[in-house]
Formats: sequence, structure tokens, C-alpha cells
Amino acid sequence: MQSLGERLATAITGSTSLPNWQVALLTVGLSLLVAAVVHLGGDIVVKRLAARIPGDVDDIVLQRAHTAIWSSIGLAGLYLGALQLSSVPSSLLSAANATTLTAITLIWAWTLIRTSGEMLAAVTESNYLDRQVVPILQNIWTAVVVAVALFLILSFWEVDVTPLLASAGVAGIVVGLAARDAIANFFGSLALYADGTYTIGDYVVLESGERGRVEDISIRSTVIRTRDDILVTIPNSTLNNSAIINESDPQRYRRLTVPVGVAYGTDPEAVDDVLLSVAEDSDSVRDQPTPRAFLTDFGDSAINFELWCWIDHPRLRERVRDELLRGIYAGLRAEDIEIPFPQHELHFSEESPGGGAVNDTFSAQPADIDSDGSKGS
Repeated sequence: MQSLGERLATAITGSTSLPNWQVALLTVGLSLLVAAVVHLGGDIVVKRLAARIPGDVDDIVLQRAHTAIWSSIGLAGLYLGALQLSSVPSSLLSAANATTLTAITLIWAWTLIRTSGEMLAAVTESNYLDRQVVPILQNIWTAVVVAVALFLILSFWEVDVTPLLASAGVAGIVVGLAARDAIANFFGSLALYADGTYTIGDYVVLESGERGRVEDISIRSTVIRTRDDILVTIPNSTLNNSAIINESDPQRYRRLTVPVGVAYGTDPEAVDDVLLSVAEDSDSVRDQPTPRAFLTDFGDSAINFELWCWIDHPRLRERVRDELLRGIYAGLRAEDIEIPFPQHELHFSEESPGGGAVNDTFSAQPADIDSDGSKGS
């Protein structure tokens, strides 16, 4: 069965009455001419197209593909020219065919590897996570391209690849079972990267309720510094399968809620004035959005209010809360507004000597109870 090159050579020979050696020279000359035209003219076309399309990806793809195209045309022309020579043995022609296809395959494999590396560097941002992920993606793509190119080259040289595929399949199963945790963490890191779940410096809340700053992200795990200044390393597969609250995205400022309870009979407007004045006087509270005060509900022992204000970063939450609570306490005392404590009334019923019932009412407050549990004087 004739190959594609042999059929083209036969068609070229049959369409002219020139001797074979002249047809061979003509074929090689025309192919080299076409390759030169593609090379020189392609440079002009690539530059014009690249100037019209924004970004660097198109420049990389067009330039790399252009080089591979004119190189492939030149190699194919040399092979077709060799087929015109009838004095060349068939075994040598078969070797030339395999060599030409091997060279073209290697050119395109190298082009795909170089193009992918430059594209990944162009489309990703220059941060720590990208510097970790991009080389991994590049290595995976390189392994795939090399495996496909090797399979094609062996096929060109008529080498049976069935045993190699079987061995590769068995080896893949063994490696997959032995490194399933590492593979799970790897794909977990890719999922977190693709979703943009968090980046280094973000303040996150884990499903367990732990809060902290993302200190480091690797292919295997993520390191978080908690509020206790403890570094916690968590596998990426675990984070990928759990709910994560990123308090730094889409913006870093966050709302802070401060609950306050005052005694019944207090003027709500006076409480609002105290809460808002404390928030406005604090340098840790943002001016926009403006602080707000709400009466939320009527509790068992107090009228409950909430102060809403916004802070620049989630990690400031506890410090600003402490500052506001101290200011609110001082402000309420200055306005003689009482902050009540829980009170409970206990009713005792006992029979009198005459058989009647006597009801005593006892109001228990925290100040009426001694440390040993007895009623104070």
C-alpha cells in the first residue's frame, strides 16, 4: 500500500514528461520556494494580525505556528523530491519517509511545548500561586505532548506499541493507588486555583469556625495563620471539599456588629446618639458606608440595640470591637443610661399554721448572691 508521499510523487511524475532527476530538482526547488514565501510573507502577516488583536497570546501562537508551518513544508518537499529518483531503493525510501515524518512530528511537538509555556506565562498573573501552578501545568502538558509524539514516531518506524501501552496502563494504576492522596491534593489545588477561592494575604473562615490569614499556598496544602498566631497546614483536598468564607473578597472592608442592651424606660434616640457618636469618633471605623444604629428587639431584661459599622480589614474585628465597647460603656455612663443585668423573681408558697397559704416574693439579682450560694445581707 502506497503512502501519501508516494501517491503524491506518482501524481507529480505522471503529470510531466521530464526526467525523474529533473522532476526531483523541480519538486525540491518549488517546495523550498513555497517555504521561503511562507517564511517571509508570514512574518508580515503575523505582525499585522498581532497588532490588531489585543494581548500577547495571539503573538505567541501565530509566531510559533508560522515557524512550524514553513519548516514542515521544506521537509515535505525534500522527501517528495527524493521519491522522484527511481534509483533509490524502496527500503531507503521507507526510511526517508519515517525520518521526514519524525522530523515534522518533533518540530510540532517542540512548537506545542514552547507555545504552551509562553502562553501560560502570558495569561497568568505574577503572584506566588501562579509561580507554583504554572510549572506543574507546563510539565503535565509536556508529558502529554511527548507521549503522543513518541507514539506517532514509533508508528512511523513500524514498531508495535501495544506492549508499551499495556505496561503504561498497569504502571498508571499502580502509581494512582499508591499516590491517591497526593493526586487528590494536586487536583484540589488546581480546583482552588481555577475557582479563585483565595490568594495569599486573604482572611478566610474555615468550616470549623477557625479564622486566619492565608500565609502560603502550595500544590499539596495551604498554610493559615490563626488569630492565636499559630500556623495550621491544611491539605488542599480537604479545603476543596469544605465551605470556605473569604472575608477579603470581593473587598477587604467588612461590617462589624456590636450588640448593646439598655434598661427599659431609656429614650431610644439618646442611645442612638451615643452609639453613632462613638463610631464616628473612632479612627478604626470607615466613614463610608456610614455607621448605623438599630433597635432590634425587646429582651427579657433590656431593650436591645445594634451598632453597625464597617472596618478596613477582617483581622481588625476584635480590636475595633473592644475599642467600641469601651467607648459605648463610657458614653452610656456619661448620659446616665443604665445597662441592666438579668433579674428573676421567685415566688414561694407555704401553708400558715391555720391552714392558709402565705405567698412571699423574692427578687434574686446577681448582687444578692454570695460566692457560697447563700443570700447576702
